[in-house]
Amino acid sequence: MSEAPSAYALAAVHLYPDVLNIYGDRGNVIALRYRCEARGIRLTVLDVSIGDPFDPEAADIVLVGGGQDREQRRIAADLVARGPALRAAIDAGLPALVVCGGFQLFGHRYVDHQGGIIPGISVFDLETRHPGPRADRCIGDVVLETPEGEVVGFENHGGRTYLAPGQAPFGRVLRGFGNNAEDGTEGARTKNAIGTYLHGSLLPKNPALTDELILLALRRRYGPDVTLAPLPDDAERAAHATAARTAERRSRARS
Repeated sequence: MSEAPSAYALAAVHLYPDVLNIYGDRGNVIALRYRCEARGIRLTVLDVSIGDPFDPEAADIVLVGGGQDREQRRIAADLVARGPALRAAIDAGLPALVVCGGFQLFGHRYVDHQGGIIPGISVFDLETRHPGPRADRCIGDVVLETPEGEVVGFENHGGRTYLAPGQAPFGRVLRGFGNNAEDGTEGARTKNAIGTYLHGSLLPKNPALTDELILLALRRRYGPDVTLAPLPDDAERAAHATAARTAERRSRARS
């Protein structure tokens, strides 16, 4: 086994950062960059917006943030045009992290509160429906059980997402609402692509998840024997623990 030497390099693509940029999701890019550079791994981040050229086969990881309905409508046609290439790359193992509005449009469709349909690209086998303007939003702190361990974050979404049978969730809800406040699922995972409602931003508080994405990208490019050197995680673990305690305290206060 070999630790990733400084000669290793990764290319991340941040899709629609000028449109899908609410709730600090750019922090996911910052955390990814920090944990790569702390290990001597060169990370290049390419911002790709509407109409910009982008070849998913040249990317090592894709990140998408969240946005409201109007922002989703702005990017929908462009994303649909990119859909076949993105699906093919993800089927071939491309890691991706897509959050909230990005997550919804990586499913089949989002049906808004007036019944209008915003098409998705069907990376995940799911549909999102808005229950109507009188319905409460799913807002609050979240704690999940995932294959990467406990994950913490913050959700704020009106849509309810329903996974098709056989579609794996990202995690199981321990605290919070999750996909639909009904079935205990949160997000979705297909191969190395993760969709989630969790803002926060997500990666700075969850170093194990950040490292998992980096490792998946490295092994896809350089082979299965790559390992990651550990990093001092005192600040990240403290932030994670604080978020988990806050979620527990607020959950008790609501009950």
